[in-house]
Amino acid sequence: MNGKPKIGVYVCHCGTNIAGVVNVEEVVQFASTLPDVVVARNYSYMCSDPGQALITDDIEKYGLNRVVVASCSPRMHEPTFRKTLLSGGLNPYFLEMANIREQCSWVHEDPIAATQKAKRIVEAAVVKARRLEALDVKEVDVEPACLIIGAGIAGIQAALDIADAGFKVYLVEKSPTVGGHMAQLDKTFPTLDCSACILTPKMVDVANHPNIELMTYSQVEEISGYIGNFDVKVRKKSRFVDMDKCTGCGACADVCRMAGRIPNEFDEGIGMRGAIYLPFPQAVPAKYTIDKENCLFLSKGKCGESPRCKDACQADAINFDLQDEIVEFKVGTIIVATGYDVFDARKKPEYAYGVYDNVLTALEFERLVNASGPTGGKIVMLERGKKKKKKEGEEAEPPKVPKSITFIQCVGSRDKSVGNEYCSRVCCMYTAKLAHLAKDKIPDCEVTIFYMDVRAFGKGFEEFYDRVRREGVRYIRGNPSEIFKRGDKLVVKAEDTLTTTPLEHETDMVVLSVGLVPRSDNREIIDLLKLSQSSDLFYLEAHPKLRPVDTASDGVFLAGVCQGPKDIPDAVAQAKGAASAAMIPMASGKVKVEAQTSEVNEATCRGCGFCVAVCPFAAIELVETTRNGWPVKVARVNEALCKGCGACAAACLSGSIQQRSFKDVQILPQIQALGVK
Repeated sequence: MNGKPKIGVYVCHCGTNIAGVVNVEEVVQFASTLPDVVVARNYSYMCSDPGQALITDDIEKYGLNRVVVASCSPRMHEPTFRKTLLSGGLNPYFLEMANIREQCSWVHEDPIAATQKAKRIVEAAVVKARRLEALDVKEVDVEPACLIIGAGIAGIQAALDIADAGFKVYLVEKSPTVGGHMAQLDKTFPTLDCSACILTPKMVDVANHPNIELMTYSQVEEISGYIGNFDVKVRKKSRFVDMDKCTGCGACADVCRMAGRIPNEFDEGIGMRGAIYLPFPQAVPAKYTIDKENCLFLSKGKCGESPRCKDACQADAINFDLQDEIVEFKVGTIIVATGYDVFDARKKPEYAYGVYDNVLTALEFERLVNASGPTGGKIVMLERGKKKKKKEGEEAEPPKVPKSITFIQCVGSRDKSVGNEYCSRVCCMYTAKLAHLAKDKIPDCEVTIFYMDVRAFGKGFEEFYDRVRREGVRYIRGNPSEIFKRGDKLVVKAEDTLTTTPLEHETDMVVLSVGLVPRSDNREIIDLLKLSQSSDLFYLEAHPKLRPVDTASDGVFLAGVCQGPKDIPDAVAQAKGAASAAMIPMASGKVKVEAQTSEVNEATCRGCGFCVAVCPFAAIELVETTRNGWPVKVARVNEALCKGCGACAAACLSGSIQQRSFKDVQILPQIQALGVK
């Protein structure tokens, strides 16, 4: 391109974000004096239509062949201005962004110093723009199929949306059933809809949809490739039950020697199950699974004379010889919807969770009030792990009903001591819902909630909060410091911060409103898909406002709480957004790949392999070639996989690998221009 550089410089005010600190007129005057700058202008919002029109008009009027935009971070508007150049007839990679907002006006208060710094940043950008090269954007075909990891409500919704649009969906779920945490809930706030009533039909739909291949009790083991062409390997763990033969009758579970002896994960350990089990009656698929860790036959090689489950199964579905199955397929896009864990209340030892039977988490209380839970929806005092020996003819003593229940909010949220400074966004309202359910089932029960603040920000939330207070639930503003036992009563020690009165509140049961935290196995997905984490350790979106469901990995999208705490409506909304984003490349059939990739000068490459080792995207390999008639190994870049991170260029000892648009001949003069003058 194009002979002598003819550069246009455009300085944005960004309202007062930049112009409030930097003297924009002075920067424009300075820029107009720089070599090869043909025109320099400023505008209030350069990203607006009139601002972009200034650039395209000048490209035509002055014959510009390079453009520098001095505004915000390239992460914000570089794609915007590349499109501007393209519409003006220029190669979009003849653009250079000068970040005078985040790197200048936002971090300086002295207008004179900030203006001087802005001039240096603009000058450095002009120096680099002079050396920019045209790059070609390549396109690759897109496989019209999507992998969704996680089958909670977010994964289910995304799967149904994509499948209804006519694309193939592979829905992979680690546990034996779909549904996620929502399946554990009794009611949903603030409308008090039956959770199972609104979730179960969707669970059935994903199992029966012709475009969805549901893989439960399965785990993604490998993902390679790039947007449009991901190769996926999934391990379908053996249930030791033939899925085609199992009728879900439950005869096997009834006779299992371990029945009622293993804590049921779905009931948060309050209920018990056997070694062969169905997590809950509405599970999808309604197929039984053998827990090989606790199955006597699989773990010890013997279960009486013969396994009772096998003897009882009329369908002959029990098969202890079944092995894990590896399934491989190709997809064009991926949605991560892996959900969350609840905060481990043991990290707050002052609340004595795990010490006293009737200090329980909110999710445990959910199972207690749920009609499909271990007590059939009756709220009773727990006697965990205790089995009273009955004398012959003696009737079992009925469980006691609590006369007072106390909730404590913000356990594991907004708490620097446990590293969770964020608000979990759902605890205030699910606490109000559980308090309502407690009053509904035990009208004379005294229900108290200790809170720091009540955050009722959603549609209908404030009204529901008022309703619960009118029902007699007592709110005490205070953060309890300790729970201990006095006689048969639990004592919550706290200070009422409205009256500055210390108090000791006696109660029968304490429910800890635990927050939401990233899944403990988050690292598996991070390693598979090269995802980033935000400071709260949830997965990081590409941009918090403009690309909230995208990730830094092209073709990989986020849905639900894996991206950050949110309630069910927000999780569903984000799932629908992720589904839409994932369908765009599948619908178009082709996708553009990054042009600012690395390239290797094979004539000087020493084949040391350092670049291969540091590449986080496995985009570089050593290949054998000949040099002067001798076989040698050199690095070669797969441009479809390369994300242009530049790690290889930094590691190369011979300078043989360079990143397009960030070559040494472009970067070093820019650094020199930033030097002190």
